[in-house]
Amino acid sequence: MLRDITIGQYYPTGSVMHRMDPRVKLFGTLVFLISVFVYRGIVGLAVVTLFLAGVIGISRVPFRYMIRGLRAILVLMLITALFNLFLTPGEVLFSFWKLKITEEGLICAVRMAIRLTYLILGTSLMTLTTTPNQLTDGLEKSLGPLRRLRVPVHEISMIMSIALRFIPILTEETDKIMKAQMARGASFDDGNIIKKAKSLIPLLVPLFISAFRRANDLAMAMEARCYHGGEGRTKMKPLRYQGIDRAAYTVLVLYLLLLIALRVLL
Repeated sequence: MLRDITIGQYYPTGSVMHRMDPRVKLFGTLVFLISVFVYRGIVGLAVVTLFLAGVIGISRVPFRYMIRGLRAILVLMLITALFNLFLTPGEVLFSFWKLKITEEGLICAVRMAIRLTYLILGTSLMTLTTTPNQLTDGLEKSLGPLRRLRVPVHEISMIMSIALRFIPILTEETDKIMKAQMARGASFDDGNIIKKAKSLIPLLVPLFISAFRRANDLAMAMEARCYHGGEGRTKMKPLRYQGIDRAAYTVLVLYLLLLIALRVLL
């Protein structure tokens, strides 16, 4: 399951989407997340689905690789769907003991499962097509106007970039520790919930130690290179918009306006 986490990983394919400006992809991700909660009805869902399928096709990232990230949230999706299924009032379709399944609850559960799936796919697509350095530059450039309010934009962007970079590293480290503990006779699947929680202690302690060690090494490396924040720093490859970026902005705005219009009219 640990290897199924795709958020924070980069998958190079050399597609048009990989060559886009990171600011466009950040804006596109924001627009898509808004659209997931804006759409209403089958028509709106079809538009969102077609847009997501088209973007996945442009990125040339294998769809099987992308859906691997959904396995890590299956439990969360199941719990959310069950809560919406049994706790939403409405017309009763099926009743068993004190549990009631309503038509509104069924619709809400399906809709929430679809939204969670699209949220994971949309955010994963951004990190799969953007390197951490590009993501940092794009985020810093996008939040540039906040510097007038004395917001540490560069530091915030750097923190988010480091966090995304550490996700696959810590995932791989966790997998190694689990295999080492299992080779020594440890079991992480046997017993009840309390025993399973106790069995995670031999996994969490070395993982935290390794994470703090890596963070300390990174801090020492940044200090050795005289890193003092973003003030006065220049870019080796400054971000510049190309024709494909302007076209992508146009498509994103039209896509959002179309969904808003469908929501108002339908």
